[in-house]
This record gives sequence, structure tokens and C-alpha cells, in this order.
Amino acid sequence: MSDFTIRFWGVRGSLPCPGPATKRYGGNTPCVEVRCGGRLLILDGGTGLRELGDALVQDGGIIDADLLLTHCHYDHVIGIPFFAPFFLPQHRFRMWAGNLLPDFQLKPVMQAMMSEPLFPIGIDSFKAHIDYRDFRAGETVIQDSDLTVRTIMLDHPGGATGYRIDYRGRSVAYLTDNEGRREDHDKALVAFSKGADLVIYDTTYTEAEIDEKKGWGHSTWQDGMRLAVAAGAKTFCLFHHAPEHDDAAMDALLAEARSARPGTIAAIEGEIIRL
Repeated sequence: MSDFTIRFWGVRGSLPCPGPATKRYGGNTPCVEVRCGGRLLILDGGTGLRELGDALVQDGGIIDADLLLTHCHYDHVIGIPFFAPFFLPQHRFRMWAGNLLPDFQLKPVMQAMMSEPLFPIGIDSFKAHIDYRDFRAGETVIQDSDLTVRTIMLDHPGGATGYRIDYRGRSVAYLTDNEGRREDHDKALVAFSKGADLVIYDTTYTEAEIDEKKGWGHSTWQDGMRLAVAAGAKTFCLFHHAPEHDDAAMDALLAEARSARPGTIAAIEGEIIRL
């Protein structure tokens, strides 16, 4: 199998916002399913992870997958306690985090999130085999004959990790929760994203909003598009939509972005991209 697909299960940032005003783009927080042939990679564990887990269980079969976290802020991990495959003993997972060392480690962080009085059950309730793997952003975390996953540190409070997945000559860069406009760091991201087929980028705020959000660790579509153009990326994708941006607002943002660079897309829950 050589199919390389990306499916969005959660596209929002900060907190989930389901409802009539967001039903077309979706209201779940970040979760992206990546299929590299028979290999399953999951980017982030936001509320979208619950629906992905239910779909995986319904499909049947043994799951052996990697869950790659950008960071452990709640909107990116809150789906983990509700991920059905974690409660079934036949499945195996590797859960990765690249922003916690040296002050924290992934397994204790998950234990803290799933503990009283915040949550009624702990990670010892998980029956699947889960290997918690800490690394430092900048390392290559997966290197197989036809699959490579490289990482880079992003500019976000507490740190966050960007991922680039290369599979059989095609590639996707996942760069969410990043504050653009820092020239030295942007150059590193351009090099990291060079020639990517798809760049999924944090476009949480508008140009009118971003000045009041300095230091919050997010960007605009203009920031991301400058990066994608400089990197020679094939397709640019708006992601991590602000909860206050309803479907009409997202339509307007996407239209602006497409007028600047035709072929630009926005992440929509349920949509599948084939590279």
C-alpha cells in the first residue's frame, strides 16, 4: 500500500465549539489522522480524537499507531481519556511529546490530567499497550525505509512541536500553535517545510486581532502563507480555527487567502486529502 492520506477529525483551537454556527467547518479541537500506506499516525489528541477512536474500533482489526502531540495544553490532549482503543488490550500505541523535557515528562503529565479531582479514572484504566516517549523537538522520531517523521520547536508558551512527515516522495508539515513574525525562527520553519506537498498551519487570528494577542503563541493566515510561499509548498491549509470564527467568518478568511494564493484550503472536519 502506498496511499498517503490526511483526514481532519478536529480543526479548532483553544476549546471545542460545536453548534449550528460551526457545523460546516467543525467544532472539535485538533486531531488529524495520517495514513502512510498501512501505517497510522495521529497528530494531536483534542476532542476530535474521540470520534476517530470510535471509527477505528468499528473498523475492527489490531491497531498499532503513533500519537504525536504538539504539546499538552488541554485543547490538544482532552480527547485522550475518551479514546476507545486505549481501553482495549489488543492495541499498541506510541505517544510522543517533544516540548516537556527537562522539567516534565509525558507519562506523569498524563497521570496528572487523569487524576482526582480533575478526572474520575487514571491512566492505569488504559488496557492497550502505551509507550510514552519524550524527546526534544528537533529530533527525528521515526525513520523507516519509506517513512520519516522529523520535528521542530515552535514558538508557543511552554513550547510546542511541529512535525514533518515524508512518505515515498510526498510530505506534509504540521505547524500548529506557532507565533509567526520572528525572523530567525521563521527561516528555520521555511527550511523545515521546504518543498512540502501540504503545509497545515496555525491561522487562529486575523490581522485585526493579532496585535492584541501578542505572546499567545498563534498566527494569521498571512504569516503562514508567507512561510508556505518561501518554502515552495504545494498547498497551504488554514488550521486551528478560533472558536469565535463561525462558518461565515471562516468563509471570508478562506476567500481572502485564496485570492492571495489560489489553491489554498481550510481544514474541515471529515475532509480527506490525498497526497
